[in-house]
Amino acid sequence: MMGLTISLNHQGKFVEAEALGRQALQLKGKVLGKEHPDTLGSINNLASSLYQQGKFVEAEALHRQALQLREKVLGEEHPDTLASMMSLASPLHQQGKFVEAEALDRQALQLKEKVLGKEHPDTLASMMGLASSLRSQGKFIEAEALDRQTLQLKEKVLGEKHPDTLTSINNLALSLYLQGKFIEAKALHRQTLQLREKVLGKEHLDTLASINNLALSLRLQGKFAEAEALDRQTLQLKEKVLGKEHLDTLGSINNLASSLYQQGKFVKAEALHRQALQLREKALGKEHLDTLASVISLILLLY
Repeated sequence: MMGLTISLNHQGKFVEAEALGRQALQLKGKVLGKEHPDTLGSINNLASSLYQQGKFVEAEALHRQALQLREKVLGEEHPDTLASMMSLASPLHQQGKFVEAEALDRQALQLKEKVLGKEHPDTLASMMGLASSLRSQGKFIEAEALDRQTLQLKEKVLGEKHPDTLTSINNLALSLYLQGKFIEAKALHRQTLQLREKVLGKEHLDTLASINNLALSLRLQGKFAEAEALDRQTLQLKEKVLGKEHLDTLGSINNLASSLYQQGKFVKAEALHRQALQLREKALGKEHLDTLASVISLILLLY
């Protein structure tokens, strides 16, 4: 049942995953007990389903519960406990609780360096999480330094073409972009895209993310026609790979609408924004942040 819940989450079927996750949690709590490691895993999976639906307050509460119980049952330095620290940081981010998220990321990183070593992949993942917390608070220079350190370690440990290494190149590009270093960011986005196409294939989700990021860099440089072409490519591939109603596909619809709007193609942009809004209301509900973002985009276009 846990495996099916995870599978549904990966497919974007978050409402169905939530229902199954609640059922699994109740059964495991009854059969195994509330503090059994498998029960705690089910708490974490349910929290993930809630998080993906924008239910950040409830997700935070469950992640806190899982973390507290894992600290009690497994100890502060157990890998599952450290994973719960990182998981809790995510809903904190979404609610603007960046200081607490950063503190958790720093704690997890320190413990992982102690338990696993500075070059362990899980330690490097915590470095990425901390850099994300720093970016969220506008600490772009510190985030860039951490991104560069992470990238160097990943190139050493995993190799230059490993998917996780390519993710770090992408993150460094984001930190540069946020500082207005658009030319350097664009160069890194192109590098990531070329390597991901070679290593992962043109239809891999990470490759599609790189196309999206490159399009964003082009939009910021005023190259809207070139960005539009990449946005159309991304959308077509996501519809093929993920389906027309997947959340990532809806994000690509919104991006294409932005590129069209910037070129004065208002009728086409409006149609796409309406399409994204309708699909997001259906998939996420009217109060999800992505749905509200679509409402705002449509209002700005019309008025």
